[in-house]
Amino acid sequence: MANEYQVTINGERRFFATPQTLQALVLALNLDPEKIAVELNRNIVKRPLWDTTPVEAGAQLEIVQFVGGG
Repeated sequence: MANEYQVTINGERRFFATPQTLQALVLALNLDPEKIAVELNRNIVKRPLWDTTPVEAGAQLEIVQFVGGG
């Protein structure tokens, strides 16, 4: 589709129909924002900034989920 743009998430290329904010992308991936940390283009983005942080075409994200246990 001509309107799609690509980002790389944890080494896997993913395609989205429209540009996203980091918050919208996390929700689109069905991730719990309280249980993850996100690195965008090698910079950790603090959760309060997710809603205003754009994810541009070609962006590289690393998403780490926190797992409880002991």
